[in-house]
Amino acid sequence: MELLTAEEWDQFTDHHPETHILQTSTWGKLKADFGWSPRFVRQGQAGAMVLLRNLPLGLKVAYIPRGPVGGGDWTNLWRELDEYCQQEHCVFLRVEPHIWQPIAEEGILQKMPGFIESHQSVQPPRTIIINIEESEDEILMAMKSKTRYNIRLADRKNVMIQKSADVKTFHQMMLTTSKRDEFGVHSLAYYQRAYELFSARDACVLLIAKFEGQPLGGLIAFAHGNTAWYFYGASTNQERNRMPTYLLQWEAILWAKNRGCKAYDLWGVPDYPETVLEETFLDRSEGLWGVYRFKRGFGGDIQRTVGTWDKVYRPLLYKVYQLWANRRTPPST
Repeated sequence: MELLTAEEWDQFTDHHPETHILQTSTWGKLKADFGWSPRFVRQGQAGAMVLLRNLPLGLKVAYIPRGPVGGGDWTNLWRELDEYCQQEHCVFLRVEPHIWQPIAEEGILQKMPGFIESHQSVQPPRTIIINIEESEDEILMAMKSKTRYNIRLADRKNVMIQKSADVKTFHQMMLTTSKRDEFGVHSLAYYQRAYELFSARDACVLLIAKFEGQPLGGLIAFAHGNTAWYFYGASTNQERNRMPTYLLQWEAILWAKNRGCKAYDLWGVPDYPETVLEETFLDRSEGLWGVYRFKRGFGGDIQRTVGTWDKVYRPLLYKVYQLWANRRTPPST
């Protein structure tokens, strides 16, 4: 197994355009500023960015978000990573592969021998992905009629969408949204660093919706390869009848389309089958349920990854970690 530099990892992923943004060296730099240590490893035609985090008593956890990178047989990569993780005194290795269902359980177990499925996901396994290769009119027509109406309503009600670098204002709105919709948020420093790192590579945009100079909402979207992701969104409690978040999302889709992306990932809906989502969303508003009603209106296809899988090296300490993690509600990404 080779340990690569960030530059060498970039060269490797350049040959794999399907690489998820959470497997880029830029994401590794972001996480390095907030308690994680990225390691870039390659074994043959496969590789992964592994994030290590220190625990008490010299122990660690290891995490591969939306990886590994590279197709084919991952067996040799897992064997080398097992040895490496044990040398690093890891309690367990957690992997959230960038593999979409349907795939039979025996299929994923063949690719990940010795792993067990975990229900403590870090990133949301289920999402909505919009095809943005079509024309603007076709993208609009694939949306729910009410969503199209709200996009136009926001425009008629003089909502203005501006590109911005004002992360502080965005974070203030995130705190309001977190309190209203009951989900965790990162610190101002985290969003600031994410914006600085990715905007320097022209790989993200911060959009702010305003009415008469007053901020009403904002979002940060990211892009890598053929895909853009809507990771962070916020809104205030003022002027909500002007539907600023709908126009914000449309402008973000246009930003992604204009930079050549083919897919726009709305990133995170409740982890239930579509039939359950459609039967239930009118009755629930907490957490991701609060945004599902909004996101479903933009069309697209509901997709689910194969979820979260753990390779356990210290079973007793792993159980202790699970009990601790069950009491936390950290933000994703």
